[in-house]
Amino acid sequence: MVGLIDRDSRVWAVLGPTNTGKTHLAVERMLGHPTGMIGLPLRLLAREVYDRIVKQKGVGHVALVTGEERIVPASARYFVATVEAMPLDRPFSFIAIDEIQLCADPDRGHIFTDRLLRARGQAETMFLGSDTMRPMIRAMIPGIEIERRERLSTLSYTGVKKITKLARRSAIVAFSQEEVYAIAELIRRHKGGAAVVMGALSPRTRNAQVALYQSGEVDFLVATDAIGMGLNMDVDHVAFASLSKFDGRRHRPLRADEIAQIAGRAGRFRTDGTFGETADCPDLDAETIERVEGHQFEPVDALEWRTSDLDYRSCQALIASLEAPSPHPSLKRSRGAIDEEAFRRLAILAWVQPLTRSSVGVRRLWDACQLPDFRKAPQDEHVHLIEGLAEHLLKPKGLIPSDWFARRVNELDRTDGDIEQLQQRLAAIRTWTYVANRSDWVDENRHWQGQTRVIEDRLSDTLHERLMQRFIDKRTSALLKGLKRENAMEVDVNETGEVTVEGHAIGRLVGLRFQADPQASGLEERAVKNAASQALRPELTRRLEAIATGGINDFVLSDLGVIIWRGDEIAKLMGRQPLLKPKAVMIGGELAPEDVMKRAQERLDNWLLEIVARDLVPLKALAEAAEGESLKGLARGVAYRVAEAGGVMDRAELDADIKQLSQDDRKALRAVGLRFGRANIYAPALLKPRPARLHALFAFFAGGGDPAASAPFLPPLGVTSFT
Repeated sequence: MVGLIDRDSRVWAVLGPTNTGKTHLAVERMLGHPTGMIGLPLRLLAREVYDRIVKQKGVGHVALVTGEERIVPASARYFVATVEAMPLDRPFSFIAIDEIQLCADPDRGHIFTDRLLRARGQAETMFLGSDTMRPMIRAMIPGIEIERRERLSTLSYTGVKKITKLARRSAIVAFSQEEVYAIAELIRRHKGGAAVVMGALSPRTRNAQVALYQSGEVDFLVATDAIGMGLNMDVDHVAFASLSKFDGRRHRPLRADEIAQIAGRAGRFRTDGTFGETADCPDLDAETIERVEGHQFEPVDALEWRTSDLDYRSCQALIASLEAPSPHPSLKRSRGAIDEEAFRRLAILAWVQPLTRSSVGVRRLWDACQLPDFRKAPQDEHVHLIEGLAEHLLKPKGLIPSDWFARRVNELDRTDGDIEQLQQRLAAIRTWTYVANRSDWVDENRHWQGQTRVIEDRLSDTLHERLMQRFIDKRTSALLKGLKRENAMEVDVNETGEVTVEGHAIGRLVGLRFQADPQASGLEERAVKNAASQALRPELTRRLEAIATGGINDFVLSDLGVIIWRGDEIAKLMGRQPLLKPKAVMIGGELAPEDVMKRAQERLDNWLLEIVARDLVPLKALAEAAEGESLKGLARGVAYRVAEAGGVMDRAELDADIKQLSQDDRKALRAVGLRFGRANIYAPALLKPRPARLHALFAFFAGGGDPAASAPFLPPLGVTSFT
């Protein structure tokens, strides 16, 4: 680090497991200095810390420097950077490096080791990370002060659980995209949905997915080990669906410290967390469980290293300097770095050699080889991409033409396609975002910085939407959340009866009967019905109260014995009831309070009696006469039998009784509405259209008729006889 370093400058390390507040402490220490810089392992974590400091210090005092983004105000005092992008040529009073255990990472370790050895603040330097780094840090920096931080909450093992039995606020961890997607689909079917977090997603998409989880829109997170670093979430339980991963070189089991890094996402601050296995994950052994719970791991015994003292006099000189031996037994010379391999392959090309005879050309080619492989492409493909850039960067002007760059960028400005295609475009546009953010690489670089960022954001947002569409049932999720709330859900029933709850259509309310969306099934169907049960009670109560106070003309009786109210079926005639004392059976309404249902039921029963009294007066009078004192003896018996028959009987069936009737008996029967015809004895008033149809309908149900089996025969209006 360039700049004067005070001889009393403090160099110290804060080591411990996740959830110990190390990064927060470093930020607070930095803000206590006039200037400072913190190096972080991930772009999204850098952005998170940057946003936090901006809120405290103001946008003009904070810089963000990553490979793909540069925000550097002229008055910036505090720099937040990814470790690779840290501007080491500037002096800072304070410097911190987070996740220093990445010094042992095969791919990026040499960068972190370089910062451990060389990055120093003028007044204070701070390293943050796992306690496994304690011996190596002491070996590299003799006399360093080391403080151990204990986890603020307990992390404990709870065993194996089925995915469908996992409690809400759980994160399920797998190590392949296919497995992550399969688990997310399962969670969608059984739990309503899940957020998805993978390293292959852009930071913006990852943050949007995490926000879904944090907001409570979904209760489950399915992720790769990308959640193990730099994502602050309220996770109660981490369930491992696998305990092995492909690390870019080979497929291998997870180490105990890697398991702990991921499991440590469970629990925040003083809230305890748990971890365990799920799906087809092999059982964790007792020793590993004990290590994870107790945060006891094998110490790091070697650090990845590569010299930073590079010789740019020629390509051969640079390669020779890269092969410099390690100056310490614990520093392991890094092998197989993609930038080295690309440089070696390009340096021998015939067209490259004349352009790299000066240190300027060599440095330019080496810079081009630093291009990150966001696409995770085969090595040949990545080297070919670097070669395409070098063709422009090594020319005298040294800039990529704007029209050439435009063609590469514009072909990615599309939001069609599936999730995999969007991921591929995002990885590609991140490459061009990196290129555009190199100030001396692209013609009109400021324009292209903005353009690539717009495209990346658009693709990220589209990918987020696609992930939600595939792995989140918004309706089910919203309904489940609403059911858990104490306050009532938002319900609307429009004029056509369509029911929406929390803005989601769940079915139709037809009369008093809820018809659930037929497309809902499984968990969704249960959520819809449960939501309807809770949400529709007020509306059903309102309707039933209106029925309970309805007038005689508010209801209509159909030809099939169904009672219609406001155009909808609300009840039907009960079978095998006395013809003059019909009763109704409610259709629906069960979701409403019992007392309101009872009042509505009583009103419909009374309404049926009202139409009997209005339209079946002759039959009612005949029945009352048969049971009263106005008729005597045989006349009373005839009246009773005719009333029981519904007001009309074949005269032959009563012939013997009729012959014995006196003139006074006949007169009395005529007085109650009966007439003696040649073939029948009947009540003429019942032959009028409305009484005739009503009488036939009631008689059908009184006799046990079932309209579902055969419709009741009702005389056509105006017809008084049939042949």
